[in-house]
Amino acid sequence: MKIDLHIHTRTGSDGNLSVEEVFQEARKRNIDFMSITDHDSVDCQERAIALAREYDISYVTGVELNVTFQYPGSKSVSLDFLGYQYDLTHQGLTDKLKLLREYRETRARQILEKLNAEFDKENIARFTGEDIKKIQDSVDGAFGRPHIANYLIEKGIVRDKQEAFDKYLVKCDVPKYPLPLAEASMLIRNTGGILVHAHPNDPHGTSLVSLTRDLNEQTEIIKQYMLEYIDGIECWHSRHEAKAVAHYIKFARKHRLIMTGGSDCHQKPILLGTLDIPGYVAEQF
Repeated sequence: MKIDLHIHTRTGSDGNLSVEEVFQEARKRNIDFMSITDHDSVDCQERAIALAREYDISYVTGVELNVTFQYPGSKSVSLDFLGYQYDLTHQGLTDKLKLLREYRETRARQILEKLNAEFDKENIARFTGEDIKKIQDSVDGAFGRPHIANYLIEKGIVRDKQEAFDKYLVKCDVPKYPLPLAEASMLIRNTGGILVHAHPNDPHGTSLVSLTRDLNEQTEIIKQYMLEYIDGIECWHSRHEAKAVAHYIKFARKHRLIMTGGSDCHQKPILLGTLDIPGYVAEQF
């Protein structure tokens, strides 16, 4: 059985393929159970449910929320959480996601203002309203830094996305919307859904690695400060090493947490269905 419960689309956020193209690819790759988990967006979920029926793929609603996690004795850190099996029609959830998406737009504009200040220092032509419009036109889903990075590459200002972040987008960042874990948990659970801590040991993403690389220390943080708010852990992830997978499986079993897994595929490259996720993950749903 092939499972992938962490997939992004161009339709909803920062993927490279539309929701229709993702399902076409999933069919080619013989995926049996999947979820679209776009950032702060459920806009493509109805279409995804219909496509899943068309392609005879088992499907569960998904979304990825960015949470501002306040760890005692440390500055707040950004962490990701996955919501599954929620009620699409729940007004509280849809209203909050609309607010988060509007803030993304505001944040992106503020980042562009900071970017222009950096360009002034380097005698690079500032981004104009026309440039901003071109970036916006490239966005089908939620507007974020990856779209700005792509445009920096297109303009020849940087060679690749890594350079875009290293040279400009980290320095020019603006804080994300402050969504506490307790509120994220309430948003998803109030709709009948479950909340899962995403990629806790991702060395290149928003994860507990920003606090500690020690796996035991990571799970101690989850045990002390997250257990009452979460229902599961994403044990399998495309950037989790075997040691981390085994550690988180053991921890999830001990605390009776749901275990999920996904490629976190943005289709750059296409990682859809490339992880060996056991069938019992699907049975939990």
